[in-house]
Amino acid sequence: MKLYTKDHEWIVIDGDVATVGITTYAQEQLGDVVFVELPDAGKMLSKGGEAAVVESVKAASEVYAPLDGTVIEANTRLADDPGLVNLEPETDGWFLKMKLAAGVDTSELMDEAAYEAFVQTL
Repeated sequence: MKLYTKDHEWIVIDGDVATVGITTYAQEQLGDVVFVELPDAGKMLSKGGEAAVVESVKAASEVYAPLDGTVIEANTRLADDPGLVNLEPETDGWFLKMKLAAGVDTSELMDEAAYEAFVQTL
């Protein structure tokens, strides 16, 4: 199941591994993505802390960690093709995979319906 944050990240959890990216809404607000700065494997991430940076023709924006964990993989395809974030933000344009810390609490994350309702208030 895909879950969402109020900062417009999505997360898909499979066991203790989570894939993280930005939402379609977020990439639309950014415009054409021209650069992505990804974390190194082994980097510890704290919920709400900076996980990556995405730069567009309009602005630079942080991508925040939706949960605590350790980076196990970054999507290196984005280095050569940052526009993939615009084309496939919620699939192939993922940013990182992380091993979740034990006992993480997903209760503050939203399901798709709740996220869509949240976006309508913006």
